Amino acid sequence: MSDPNSPKEDIALPDAPATPQEFQDADFDSASDSDSPAGKIDVKTEPQTDPPEPASPAKIEIKKEEGGDLDNIFKDEEEEDFFGDDDDADFLASEVGAVSIAPGSGPSDPQVILTFYQRLFPFRPLFQWLNHSPIPCHDFGHREFAFTLQNSAYLRYQSFPTMELLRKEILRLNPSRFEIGPIYSANPRDRKTLHKSAFHPLSKELVFDIDLTDYDEIRTCCDKANICNLCWNFITVAIKVMNAALRDDLGFKHVLWVYSGRRGAHAWICDKRARSLDDAKRRAIVNYLGLVKGGGQAGKKVNIWRPLHPHISRSLNLLKDRFENDILREQDPWRDNERAEKLLQLLPDKTLNDALRKKWDNHPSRPSLNKWADVYDVAKTGVSEGLNPARLKESREEVVLEYMYPRLDAEVSKHLNHLLKSPFCVHPQTGRVCVPIDERDLGAFDPMAAPTVLGLLGEIDAWDKAHKREEKVDDYEKTSLKPYVDYFKTFVNGLLRDEAGVKREREGNSGNSMEF
Repeated sequence: MSDPNSPKEDIALPDAPATPQEFQDADFDSASDSDSPAGKIDVKTEPQTDPPEPASPAKIEIKKEEGGDLDNIFKDEEEEDFFGDDDDADFLASEVGAVSIAPGSGPSDPQVILTFYQRLFPFRPLFQWLNHSPIPCHDFGHREFAFTLQNSAYLRYQSFPTMELLRKEILRLNPSRFEIGPIYSANPRDRKTLHKSAFHPLSKELVFDIDLTDYDEIRTCCDKANICNLCWNFITVAIKVMNAALRDDLGFKHVLWVYSGRRGAHAWICDKRARSLDDAKRRAIVNYLGLVKGGGQAGKKVNIWRPLHPHISRSLNLLKDRFENDILREQDPWRDNERAEKLLQLLPDKTLNDALRKKWDNHPSRPSLNKWADVYDVAKTGVSEGLNPARLKESREEVVLEYMYPRLDAEVSKHLNHLLKSPFCVHPQTGRVCVPIDERDLGAFDPMAAPTVLGLLGEIDAWDKAHKREEKVDDYEKTSLKPYVDYFKTFVNGLLRDEAGVKREREGNSGNSMEF
């Protein structure tokens, strides 16, 4: 880790790009999480118009906005709520028949995913979030979207002037998932007609990815893609540590955490300052937050300066409170003497280690809670004359950090052009929806109870059978997806209010200037 006492970089950045142009072509790549998939195959496509609605088992009636309704088009940006009661009514089809899904359908079946997009996906809040205004502008029109199609083809550099065009294209292509990229200096669909220097990413949310597979050497309850509530505690604690640093140290306000649908969480930092960070500043933030280094076979993964940086000291205090329960009791990582060797590698004195090893060999399956206490108890016997008590204390602190500090996928955060899965997509293996995590009550979030696509479609049918539907109700309001969409809307409202305030301030300053 770099010297934590070095001054932090200034992260004030440039304004956003210009107005969108019409979009034209597309690239098909092999499906990958990489930003630059190998073996790109260019496919000529027709210029995009409003694509036709796909066939569906239940007739979906979509009302189109009237072109002359200026009151609807130009909403007051200063309204307290940017989402009216009927904002989604035209796009989340409610007055339709029963959901018709073939018996035995799985969560990744194309018809299941299509019905989810038609009836439940919150397109309008997603548009407001990415556009930073109720009125379509360059922040949305120059934004890259990438689709993973049902045949695993990967379609990049898609862009859309309006929410309705994005929605129609998603219904036409029916991707198994889609990802969100940066806002470019020009329309992504026009990139082949531009000089290379004229097409580059300008801004994007600062993002972080925490995946439980990075904790496999520590967690004993699960491994690989499997998770449970015990190992989800690693994510809960990581979010708390990250939030403190992002808000208190870096001054960010609009931080959205989203469940990945299986074994992790994504953070989207949406402040204008964060979106405008260049790659160098993103790397600086990653270096500031990153602490655990090295892969699963590496030895000691935490090397820190003393005295501790305030961020590390604060994190350590937070982690200490949970270390005994989350690690020693629930994970019990050193119960097996072979795994206990990992603990001994992190202690500073060979003589002490030999004494501990001998004691544990005489007491097979001694719980980790007792072995942790043994470290101090054996040290107090004076078994090692050269042992430095202060260094032993520091080593124990480093063990806490190594086992509990957030393990970040640094490459996700370092580059403006990195793509990240959109909130509210469906994970194809689990069927769980990638819902926002309410950070006000982190302990209440249960990934095992996250809404599933098949469960949600069943909830729509159950609601419709129990109600005469005398009044219009959006389909998502009939389901367990409602609190997550409502939380997302509240988050977007806060972001849009701040964006409108910045715009008014900028316009006010411009109006006060004098020209001669």
